Amino acid sequence: EKVGKEASEAAWLVIQHAIGLPDFMKMGQELLKQTVAEKKADPLHLAYLSDRIAVLEGKKQQYGTQFDWDDSGTMNPNPYDDLVKVNQRRKDLGLNTLEVQTAIIRQNVQDEHQAPPKDLNIRKKVLTEWRKKAGWME
Repeated sequence: EKVGKEASEAAWLVIQHAIGLPDFMKMGQELLKQTVAEKKADPLHLAYLSDRIAVLEGKKQQYGTQFDWDDSGTMNPNPYDDLVKVNQRRKDLGLNTLEVQTAIIRQNVQDEHQAPPKDLNIRKKVLTEWRKKAGWME
């Protein structure tokens, strides 16, 4: 409201990508919750940020916005709660179903010739160690 849509979007992007600063991201999430409740911010931004934080904390996401390689080397949403609830939340925000979004993401991965890491177990271990070091997990 004070800085305009473009600056507001830029601020959200900074918060969304500040994965090495858990307290900063969580503070941004709380501020977004307040401003979304006041209808002064985009609820989609809150959904993406909340899911990003949940994934970093090793929790289930509520909107299915965050994707990664699974144990079989397939791009899939990070763990989420009940699919019916996820799809209803997505619909409430004007998003397509998680099934449709998964197909889109997988197609993008294929079109961009992306491949899973050579050793998913090592990647998982490195990510878990980093999340602990950054303060996302104990």
